Amino acid sequence: MLISPRRRLLEYHQTAMPDRPVLPRVIGHRGAMAYAPENTLAGFREAAERGAAWIEFDVRLSADGVPVVIHDARLDRTTTGRGLVAKTQYQMIAGLDAGAWFDRDFAGECVPRLDDAVGLVSELGLGVNIELKPTRKHQNALASAVLGVLAKRWPQHLPPALLSSFDCMVLAALREQGSPWPSGFLAKELPRNWRRQVAALGCLSVHCAHDKLTREGAGAVKSAGLVLGAYTVNDPVRAQTLFGWGVDAVFSDAPDKVMTGLKGK
Repeated sequence: MLISPRRRLLEYHQTAMPDRPVLPRVIGHRGAMAYAPENTLAGFREAAERGAAWIEFDVRLSADGVPVVIHDARLDRTTTGRGLVAKTQYQMIAGLDAGAWFDRDFAGECVPRLDDAVGLVSELGLGVNIELKPTRKHQNALASAVLGVLAKRWPQHLPPALLSSFDCMVLAALREQGSPWPSGFLAKELPRNWRRQVAALGCLSVHCAHDKLTREGAGAVKSAGLVLGAYTVNDPVRAQTLFGWGVDAVFSDAPDKVMTGLKGK
């Protein structure tokens, strides 16, 4: 009998680490963006070298429907390109430099395709949280493209990828398209109707901005039987406070700094 990725993610951690939550305590945010350009293969390698077991990265669609790993809607901030990702053909995006803006030592880094990212995390043995960032009216297309890559490329030796988004429509599209992958509900702060939304979307986890999360909110999420993540946490003291509230995982630009600060706690 086939086991769904959602169930397999739970069982993977419960078997390997029965006293630990589904996710590791510290997840590299966009790779390890304190040390390397965000959402690049160099950043993913940096996160692995610094001890991260999981990373988070963002995926959008190019104009010709290729899922590419980039955070912003525009190319301007993190590449040598200009304009909207959604209005730019992948061939053009592939020729851009996505590393020099961070440091000249990273000149030549490209904007990876999701396919490239999956290949590298398989090699590095990293778990991943993929944040889906659709443009308006393209939620179905993004969900379909991501599911297509994962169906073909995701390795069985890794825990299932966790798919998250701020966009409830793309989370709904994942469910409507029969996604077998666990999903995460992203919100800066918990909306009033979060319980209903999370239940309707079938999410495994809730991820909130750490500075908008309260002890009471964290307790409510945990009481609902959900995994709770908080972003972006670069201070080990703050991370420890959040863990004391029941937070399962923090997303960090400097995962090694947080992990080192937590040792023995």
